[in-house]
Amino acid sequence: MTMLSSVANRIYWMARYLERAENTARLINVNTHLLLDLPKRVRLGWEPIVDISSRRDYFYNLYDEADERSVIRFMVSDTRNPDSILSALNMARENTRTIRDIIPREAWEQVNTLHLNSKANARSVVTQRHRYDYLRSVILGVQTVSGMLAGTMTHDEGYDFLRMGRNLERADMTTRIIDVRSATLLPDMPEDLTPFENLQWVSVLKSLTAYQMYRRNVHQRIRRTDVLKFLLLQENFPRSFNHALCQVGNCLNNLPRKEKVLQILTRLQKKLLQAKLQEFNQEKLHAFIDELQLGVIKINDSISKNYF
Repeated sequence: MTMLSSVANRIYWMARYLERAENTARLINVNTHLLLDLPKRVRLGWEPIVDISSRRDYFYNLYDEADERSVIRFMVSDTRNPDSILSALNMARENTRTIRDIIPREAWEQVNTLHLNSKANARSVVTQRHRYDYLRSVILGVQTVSGMLAGTMTHDEGYDFLRMGRNLERADMTTRIIDVRSATLLPDMPEDLTPFENLQWVSVLKSLTAYQMYRRNVHQRIRRTDVLKFLLLQENFPRSFNHALCQVGNCLNNLPRKEKVLQILTRLQKKLLQAKLQEFNQEKLHAFIDELQLGVIKINDSISKNYF
């Protein structure tokens, strides 16, 4: 491999951190809208957002309660939280800065501008009125960087590491959203509130910008099993778990010394495709998602050991 391992490492993590910032922005946006749509007596609140980032204990060390203001601050602008939008953009910028001579100059400038703007306007996100604009600017900013890199960076080994980073982060977030969101889909909902369970599955799809593509693919009312199949198994939807794994596999095939990582990836894919999702109750789904997440961690560790 001609590329320095330190450079490959930086490109990989730049992509992961950018994807993390975008995913977190989507998540907060959708939760804001969902809470406006649900009736007052359905208690959902903001705590599930903290759970998705697996930082509940850390959150309660810093804040007294999981109200809207605290969670938004923790997830957007609190740099003590390594998963907040500002922390992710900070790390993305740092990684990009050190590889400025490897990637197109415009992409570095875009990452830098995105970081500076997000930092300057972070306080505005607390009020609902400015929140949508702020989060949308983060999402569009990251997508602009991705588009620039796709259109102007040589599609060599470096670009393979970039795509692997982006897709593993995406796979990870897809499982987290399904896990936490489906757990808060109250199984003991009173009869008159069942339509709102439907609304929550819509929110799962929207968190992953999958709603319209799901509707194109599945021509009946939204059902749990169909949503799970679409988000976990669909091969040609960019944010499905299976698609992300396929992309990582394609990138690995272009790289040397890939056998070990590919073995782990293939095992995980096999487990995914053999799962009978329609038979899963909440407990079984949770255990299965845990296995998928451990699989993603193993792939990440194997890539790190092998190449960085």
